[in-house]
Amino acid sequence: MNSLKLLSPAKVNLRLDVLGKRDDGYHEIRTVMQRIDICDELEISLGKGGINVLSNSRDMPQDIENIAYRAVKSILDRFKIDVGVRIFIKKKIPIAAGLGGGSSNAATTLIGLNRLLKLRLTKKELIEMGTMLGADVPFFIFEEPALATGIGDRLQRIKLPSPIWMVLVNPKIQVSTSWTYKNLNLNIGLTKKKNNISILPPVAQLSDVVDFLHNDLEHVTVKRYPEIQMIKEELIDKGAEGALMSGSGPSVFGIFSNRERAEKAFDQLIFTNRDYTLFLSSSFDNKNQGGVNGSN
Repeated sequence: MNSLKLLSPAKVNLRLDVLGKRDDGYHEIRTVMQRIDICDELEISLGKGGINVLSNSRDMPQDIENIAYRAVKSILDRFKIDVGVRIFIKKKIPIAAGLGGGSSNAATTLIGLNRLLKLRLTKKELIEMGTMLGADVPFFIFEEPALATGIGDRLQRIKLPSPIWMVLVNPKIQVSTSWTYKNLNLNIGLTKKKNNISILPPVAQLSDVVDFLHNDLEHVTVKRYPEIQMIKEELIDKGAEGALMSGSGPSVFGIFSNRERAEKAFDQLIFTNRDYTLFLSSSFDNKNQGGVNGSN
């Protein structure tokens, strides 16, 4: 086998608590993450000619600045393999949108090369490699809904209701994760460390998910981009049980009680004079292989 195609799903943070800043410069977090069926498509091929990362998106870097490129390099360097690797990434996940697209691409690249090169690395070993690439990469290798702590690298499987139906709105603003954390008031996060709820499995009902929706980064991004709050309010107005900004933003998702209500909201949402992208989505697992993945 010299090539394979894999889906690379996005994620949403159903809760994100920032607990403080570590000595190494990273932030200590506690977050619940769920993969969703908005997916990039990766085609990974072996051949000659070094590392080549290509995409249908002009906004995506194609050199070492691309985390998927660095994922390839980490594999080839570690195992001293002399082979050319070509990756074509068909982008569906918005870039710099709080949805983990780059981290997902890196994780999918590691998983794909492990298969293509017959390295037989365990999931634990892949997660260790992923940690060196980025904080969210281990989650995508884990391939389960998870409670993540530390910098996001300590993962515990969490049972969530399935499917979770949502409408996701991306206002097409690229938000830097580093900027968001830099502008976070750590005093707020630190005072919440003792007060935050303990999120432990199982989460039996959708109402349990709605009850713990929270994102410490939201107030930072909303202050600069107030339309995020407007999007949340519009989703609630259209019937969402709850709405939240994912990650560092700016993407916002609304959770709906069933597919029919999500579809109705998806059809009714209109943002006049706003170039927003809307997705009808549900939780992703390894069986649904992309699901609805609808957008307009």
